[in-house]
Amino acid sequence: MPLASLVQILTHLLAWFEHLYRCGTQLPQSSVTFGPGLDLTRSRSELLLENALLRQQLVILQRQVKKPQLTRLDRLSLLFLASRLNSWKQALVILKPDTLLRWHRQGFRLLWRLKSRARPGRPRLGPELVALIQQMAAENPLWGAERIRGELLKLGIRVAKDTIHTYLRCVRPPRLPSQDWNTFLKNHAHDVWACDFLRVINLFFRTVYVFFIIELGSRRVVHFGVTRHPVDAWVAQQLREATPYGVAPQFLIRDNDRKFGSAFSSVAKASGIEVLRTPYRAPRANAICERFIGRVRRECLDHLLIVSDDQLYRVIKEYVEFFNGIVTNDKFCMSRTARLRLSRYRHAPYPRQWVSHELAYPSDEPAHRGGPHETSLDHPSPLGRNPRRRAALGSSLPMPSALGTGNRAPTESGTPFHGPLPTGGKP
Repeated sequence: MPLASLVQILTHLLAWFEHLYRCGTQLPQSSVTFGPGLDLTRSRSELLLENALLRQQLVILQRQVKKPQLTRLDRLSLLFLASRLNSWKQALVILKPDTLLRWHRQGFRLLWRLKSRARPGRPRLGPELVALIQQMAAENPLWGAERIRGELLKLGIRVAKDTIHTYLRCVRPPRLPSQDWNTFLKNHAHDVWACDFLRVINLFFRTVYVFFIIELGSRRVVHFGVTRHPVDAWVAQQLREATPYGVAPQFLIRDNDRKFGSAFSSVAKASGIEVLRTPYRAPRANAICERFIGRVRRECLDHLLIVSDDQLYRVIKEYVEFFNGIVTNDKFCMSRTARLRLSRYRHAPYPRQWVSHELAYPSDEPAHRGGPHETSLDHPSPLGRNPRRRAALGSSLPMPSALGTGNRAPTESGTPFHGPLPTGGKP
């Protein structure tokens, strides 16, 4: 064998041994997979020296490469290792902690996007089934979606109620809109009354109750009563006094108070009144009566100290006369001044009478606004707001009745007026 061939063989053997030595002593390219297994056979000092050498190389690479290119596998490996290491922020060299956190948030976003992706809904109905639903709706106008769904179930076909509603719109024309609340109130309000109690605490901390009955059509106070003991018999008597001579509404709205007992229901039934009970905790169902009670508190009782039941009766009577004089049928949302002007004419439930100046103001009192003349006065009643003048004149002057329709009697001047009537039950 020539010498040149022998040298060539030895050279190849030495290169092969060198390759084997390097493969056995150096880390593989995929150090993340095989590195931990090889590190178990090495000493602690050797691992610390290798980490220091690797860190120095990373510092050199960081000077040359500003933005390294990372694959998805590199990002997942870094995220996994950072989740298992407590001091992962100090171990990062080529990345910032915010970058790693951003990758983590993107991964969660991608995960929930996959979980919350839109799933396919119910399959569409076939054209034969749609035609069957529309045929059943056209041939049976009184059948609703629930009835059609039941008939389909008899045939073994399961269809949702909302799906049947969708196909019914194409067959049946839309219904005409029903009347609104204003139309209903205008048509039926004069046949509906409402009643409720007002609780008053007098000066001696005793509870007194005021019972009101209001007509919804004109907002007129039909009847009121004052008592300390609103038992069932007393409430029934108030309803009996509010409906004399068979004049009664068709409906009466009340709440669920226990004061309305069997006697009250019997009187209402005998008078041909249908009692409508409001739902529990629903004061808006009796809104007109509740608003009037609040108005009585704000405008009257909050400014007075009630000493006795008789005083409360007189105060409520005076206020009811005032209220029935200014309330209007169709202008109740106007200002107080405008309502006072309109109440002198036909808009009030009881229009005020024209009273002469001499009759309204006696000769011993100074005249207002010049000499004697016919006037309707700017006060809510012909006697004005002076209580001393009212007490002095008493019932000698003509006053429109606050409640009910009394007999008309002529005055000294021949002008008819509403005669005085009882205005409720005194205690």
